[in-house]
Amino acid sequence: MKQEIFDRIEILQGDITALKLDAIVNAANTTLLGGGGVDGAIHRAAGPELLNECRKIGGCPTGEARITRAYNLPAKYVIHTVGPIYQGSDNDRKLLADCYSNSLKLAVKNNITSIAFPAISCGAYGYPVKEACRTAMDTTCRFLERNSALKKVAFILFSADTYQVYEEYIEAISK
Repeated sequence: MKQEIFDRIEILQGDITALKLDAIVNAANTTLLGGGGVDGAIHRAAGPELLNECRKIGGCPTGEARITRAYNLPAKYVIHTVGPIYQGSDNDRKLLADCYSNSLKLAVKNNITSIAFPAISCGAYGYPVKEACRTAMDTTCRFLERNSALKKVAFILFSADTYQVYEEYIEAISK
């Protein structure tokens, strides 16, 4: 894989709600009406207008993505995607890859050039971080190989342990 792909990827540790990019991705539930973890943090930081817009959307199936304005967040948009609840099946990997590819496609469709992802499905949905990281990074790299519209894809991880997994994986595949 070309170095140019890796130059467009950034691994960060911190709070996704503080990023000033075109879009941040919300690891949502199927209702899109808020929840725990990153979903709850995004809804709290964005304000009640986000919930009102999400109500109008009417939910989102697992693996798909929907876009809203970001309201009180520094980003312009929130792309909501619903990750799989981990069962240990091949379908989990496909659905998780769909979360990333559908979010990236939606970003390009909306002229978004910078986007940040959390570790989708790794919290309450129980997806093992190493497996999820591999799926997230491989799917993103394949997308970036075929699409130059996205200039920056960040993975922003809340915990130091998850950050370390992502750092080690990108280091291993970028050599």
